Amino acid sequence: MEAFEYLQSAKGPSLFLLSEWNARHERLTSGFTGRDGGVSAAPWASLNMGLHVGDLDESVIANRRLLADAVDWPFEAWTCAEQVHGNSVYQVTETDRGKGRASLTDVLKDCDAIMTDVPGVLLASFYADCVPLYFYDPEHDAIALAHAGWKGTVQQIAAETIQAMINAYGSEPQALLAAIGPSIGGCCYEVDGPVINQVQQLLAGLGLQGEAAEPMLKLSDNGKANLDLKEINRQIMIKAGILPIRIELTEYCTGCRRDLFFSHRKEGGLTGRMASWIGIRER
Repeated sequence: MEAFEYLQSAKGPSLFLLSEWNARHERLTSGFTGRDGGVSAAPWASLNMGLHVGDLDESVIANRRLLADAVDWPFEAWTCAEQVHGNSVYQVTETDRGKGRASLTDVLKDCDAIMTDVPGVLLASFYADCVPLYFYDPEHDAIALAHAGWKGTVQQIAAETIQAMINAYGSEPQALLAAIGPSIGGCCYEVDGPVINQVQQLLAGLGLQGEAAEPMLKLSDNGKANLDLKEINRQIMIKAGILPIRIELTEYCTGCRRDLFFSHRKEGGLTGRMASWIGIRER
């Protein structure tokens, strides 16, 4: 069953909710935005969440407010980072609440994963093919988001995030919940030699070679390969100690479903961004 439930009202933003998480944990909100139901003009039409892609700031801020309203959170709680395709993890504190919500001037710098145990903070990050990773520790009420493109995946940002939660909150990997959201699939993501070499080294380090690696890195006769970043990140999570049964994995491909999502690769780089979000409400 698809983990991300598609929800679109006639007047609201298109959302993909981690419905089972949200239903089981009443203070939790988590999900992913689609491309429809916003105010941005083409080529960012219409629910663009990225301030960094050339869209009007006022349109992006209006779209972000639409999401905040849709999940019944104050816009002041929205907190996000500047993503640089690395593997740095930032611990968000109460004083960071709201940074990056309306401007790039105060965004959390140079980190692709953010985590917090502060209730009332809504973490958000941005995508147009890269892999959104979600983490929730129900025992310590701690949450995290990670942005995993091929570079972040090779640098094992998923494992870095898990270790950061262990260090900061005492999280136990086997108690964590994780989810892998809508992103480009192996069906649409072709890579070349330099990427192939680094991914092969990563897979070998995970103990995945030969037939075991085949589903994640399908080599072709032209020297290229199709890459399944979602499954690779799932394997990294498992290697780091998260139980497979506690990992949600979407079937949505942003490349195939451009009716629902923005795709940087399929739209020539000029397009909008979706947002992942997760937050724990105050008691």
